Amino acid sequence: MRGVLTVILAGGKGSRLEPLTRDRAKPAVPFGGLYRIIDFTLSNCINSGLRRILVLTQFKSRSLDRHIRAGWSFMSPELGESVEVLPPQQRIDETWYKGTADAIYQNIYSIEREDCDLIMVLAGDHIYKMDYAGMIRAHRERGADVTIGCIPVPLPETRHFGILETSPDDWAKSFLEKPATAPPMPGDPHHALGSMGIYVFPTRLLFELLCEDAATPGSDHDFGKNVIPRMIENGQRVFAYRFRDENRKSVPYWRDVGTLDAYYQANMDLIAIDPVLNLYDGDWPIRTFHPQLPPPKFVFSADGPPGQSRRGEALDSLVCPGSIVSGGQVRRSVLSPRVRVNSYAVVEDSILLDGVDVGRYCRVRRAIIDKEVKLPPYTVLGYDTEFDRRRGFTITDGGIVVVPKTEPADTFLAPNPLPG
Repeated sequence: MRGVLTVILAGGKGSRLEPLTRDRAKPAVPFGGLYRIIDFTLSNCINSGLRRILVLTQFKSRSLDRHIRAGWSFMSPELGESVEVLPPQQRIDETWYKGTADAIYQNIYSIEREDCDLIMVLAGDHIYKMDYAGMIRAHRERGADVTIGCIPVPLPETRHFGILETSPDDWAKSFLEKPATAPPMPGDPHHALGSMGIYVFPTRLLFELLCEDAATPGSDHDFGKNVIPRMIENGQRVFAYRFRDENRKSVPYWRDVGTLDAYYQANMDLIAIDPVLNLYDGDWPIRTFHPQLPPPKFVFSADGPPGQSRRGEALDSLVCPGSIVSGGQVRRSVLSPRVRVNSYAVVEDSILLDGVDVGRYCRVRRAIIDKEVKLPPYTVLGYDTEFDRRRGFTITDGGIVVVPKTEPADTFLAPNPLPG
């Protein structure tokens, strides 16, 4: 993959993931216990042989910067390998990035110094496995002006995607940004071809396109809204490259975890007996920062009040290093590092982030609890949606209760009896 520079856009606010994004960028949100969302895009790069990577950050980037520095500094600059974080530098404009195209435009100076003939543009906030090398080869073989990674999208969901109308040989005829209705893809009347936000451009052409877009009045400075449609209108060669999944399952796996419900479901995808996202594939490892922590521990004791016994157990769950299940029960849940579940507590269908402490006799179900939250004994979460809402917690459309990491312990001390 010599001659290819990868640019990862990681500066989005992720407002639909609040409160998880109150203090961190969306790509830095923890996922699957050990990982951050951006780890999947970065791992795809490494597994694809792409080792020159620029990560463009913007909003609330400290957590993301720290994670990349701790977990992705293993590559050798002496061999031309690096993952480099670029915050906004305002070399060209004094504003925040106005769109995806503007983010690249404002960093032209840094990109020019990399001396590359192709630029691969990726989003840092999706969960999937993909060999980008195949897409780059297709781009070169087709002689395209831009190649766009695409996935089949059910026709009722096209309003969430940029949609490509293509010829049978996958050359684009039009690009529609989040249309209410869209033409089906060739050979499949039930799906349209949706953009994954993945692009391969020749470097010089991309610079010309970005400079033209920057000078266009009224532009949103966005690839999907402006740059790609203008290329098609001008007769340039826009090729749609169909997603080839490296997850090795019967159904291709790609998730945009842009909402709390989507984020919750993607985590729950991991705990099935045969998980739809395979984290255990040694041929396509997902890398991350591994903290220096002891193995998880499960404490059992037969002692307890009449009719009760303390049994530390976790069923159908992911339990990360440093966690202790001390006489509590965990079912169908994700426990991040350093989580503690104390005696007689029950945690079900939940995601507990780093350092959460669940007190004795707590009852937690269908909840997402952010880092370092301490639940006092007898706390109940997820059993009475209206009561949880009155306490100020976020309740998703799917009924998931979300507890932010800054929540004071007093919030949990109001009476909260279990129903019936």
